[in-house]
Amino acid sequence: MPIYMDYHIFPGVTIEEVKAAHITDKATQDKYGVKYHQFWVNKETGSVFCLIEGPNPEACKRVHEEAHGSVACNIIEVQPGLLNLFMGDDLSVDHGIVYNHNGEIDSGFRFIMVLDIVVNTTLSNHSNLDKFIFPVVPRNEAIKIINEFEGESIENLSDDSILAVFEKSDNAFKCSLAIQELFNKHRGENNWNINYKIGLTEGQPVTMSDGFFKDSIIYGKRLSLIAEESQIIMSQGFKKLCAFQLAKFHQSEVKVLNDKQKTLIGDFCDYTEANLTTDKLSVESISQEIGLSRPQLYRRIKSITGRSPQNFIRDLKMRTAFNLIKDNNLNVSEVAYKVGYDDPSYFSKIFTQKFGICPSKIV
Repeated sequence: MPIYMDYHIFPGVTIEEVKAAHITDKATQDKYGVKYHQFWVNKETGSVFCLIEGPNPEACKRVHEEAHGSVACNIIEVQPGLLNLFMGDDLSVDHGIVYNHNGEIDSGFRFIMVLDIVVNTTLSNHSNLDKFIFPVVPRNEAIKIINEFEGESIENLSDDSILAVFEKSDNAFKCSLAIQELFNKHRGENNWNINYKIGLTEGQPVTMSDGFFKDSIIYGKRLSLIAEESQIIMSQGFKKLCAFQLAKFHQSEVKVLNDKQKTLIGDFCDYTEANLTTDKLSVESISQEIGLSRPQLYRRIKSITGRSPQNFIRDLKMRTAFNLIKDNNLNVSEVAYKVGYDDPSYFSKIFTQKFGICPSKIV
């Protein structure tokens, strides 16, 4: 049967209350052909995540409702492979509660690292496009470092960035610093002519979205996009949960994005992604949508990304175009249209300026 995870919010919840609810769930589950396995509890946020096996989401919900009148905020299906990568496959469970390796209650929160690597080349023709799409040596070295710091590499089907998940925030940060040090040491050498950026964020397995750790992965990718070259940028939540003192790091090396900036970047990217192919997309339309004047938007986006809003839009378009060219059977004109360019020649010019290679060489 499918595996599901649901999400509840119980402010001030106690472990005893969660255990009692789990007992009543198990007493009711057979009636609906459901099996409640275990749960993760975050007492600070009042969040509870239940792992359930059942024929469908509705049956899982009915068990909760009949057992103790609780209704989940959301329930999603989870692939077993992803579940093991994110949550671990050697769980310690007592009366349904999951504990981490230190014997503490596992909150279910995990730490996501997104590493974006692009070849830095000015060649008009590239002899090995596989290396252009994703440099082999830096990728392999990054994965080794992820493993050294007890991270798990997650298959990324949407783009070329490396995704990794960590149980401990300090391990995620140490891993990022080790990658930064190694990449800076070798940049410019053979097989290391690259640009890279790193995003770090925290997150819970289920939110109101429809995917497993979906919100955290999206935000981690956006952090890696807004980072400047060779920079680590982390969420405010990640910083709060990390033991490192960040004052010793220069902002060009490590930067923190606060929650207000997160909201602005989220609104900016959401609107841009929803209107890539429409005439509505402009700095003026984004200003109106967000509720800022153009000068205000310019100052805030510039302070966060180091780029003007117009250049940031261009970079978002080019990264989308890169992924479309790599993963889809589309010609240059089709890709140009999908990212809002009516003139394929102009699109090719902008793409070449960004990535150092003509898009027709990759298609």
